[in-house]
Amino acid sequence: MASRPDTDDYLSLFLNDVPLMDVRAPVEFDRGSFPNTENAPLMNDEERHRVGICYKEKGQDRAIELGHQLVSGDIKAQRIEAWKRFVARHPEGYLFCFRGGLRSRLTQQWIRDAGIDYPLVKGGYKALRRFLIDSLEARIESGDFRILSGRTGTGKTRVLKQLPNPVDLEGLANHRGSSFGRQVTPQPSQIDFENRLAVAMLKAHHHTGGPVYLEDESRLVGRCALPESLRARMAESPLMILEQPMDERIAIIREDYVEGMVADYIDRDGQDAGWLNFRDYLLSALDRIRKRLGGERHKQLRSLMEQALDEQATSGRTDAHNAWIGALLQDYYDPMYDYQLSRKEGRILVRGGPQAIVDWARSAPAT
Repeated sequence: MASRPDTDDYLSLFLNDVPLMDVRAPVEFDRGSFPNTENAPLMNDEERHRVGICYKEKGQDRAIELGHQLVSGDIKAQRIEAWKRFVARHPEGYLFCFRGGLRSRLTQQWIRDAGIDYPLVKGGYKALRRFLIDSLEARIESGDFRILSGRTGTGKTRVLKQLPNPVDLEGLANHRGSSFGRQVTPQPSQIDFENRLAVAMLKAHHHTGGPVYLEDESRLVGRCALPESLRARMAESPLMILEQPMDERIAIIREDYVEGMVADYIDRDGQDAGWLNFRDYLLSALDRIRKRLGGERHKQLRSLMEQALDEQATSGRTDAHNAWIGALLQDYYDPMYDYQLSRKEGRILVRGGPQAIVDWARSAPAT
């Protein structure tokens, strides 16, 4: 393999989805890393903990000595083999540690001793993270945003993906943004979400250009919080209002939150456990808004939901879910949305169905 230089071209790394090997400990990786990054640690969590204590008590030289003792022999050979596998799969990639210092240099040296030159990211995680934080704030400050809004169940995410330059906040957060919005796979950490968002904004600016289209969201998308600066810009940006008839909205909700979710749970957990976990997901989501619904309305909706689940378990049919979905939309979600929209009337650019929104966005000039 021809030798490549170390890099501090952070923009190119993120715009081109360059594979990255994070040699920090798993606990550090889990707190937050970057898209297209794999964890292949120099030290595991326990080894890192022991070296950290040694560093505080006895200084750097003794800590380095302990690190070499802990990562030696078969353990060292296993780590090197993991790095070699990454390099073989991603010859165009780079490695990094926290600051681009001792751990990444040592990893680089051990790989070189195995006959492979592999470059590192100068400044490591800290520099990459700072670059994304600064880039995101710059994109938020200077960006031209258009917000796709609409009542619950209008299929906003589906339409968003057809617009000229979309950034899918719910996709980045792996959550649909409501009490029923969780997915079968976990959400990213807050840091991971912010990093994903920053990369998506960079790509929207450099690859596509023009206005960025976002779905109207509250401060939290599940447990992932939008940056306050982005929320402020979204609150003053022009709106596109997606409209759909009630029967279509019910069908979309049923498809996404009932038929799609039961399939996802069964794929993950198997037929029996998947069904039970899906049932618990749906009932728990309704229970989470019990106080806002009021006791009697919650009781009525829960009874309708349980009947629909029983029918689905017996026959496989999902039509019975229409009753609770329609009631929840009409009596709970629509009044909340209509109140919020009444305070935004002056910002509306266009109203209409999916095709009208897409056609308008594709023909609208940048502001």
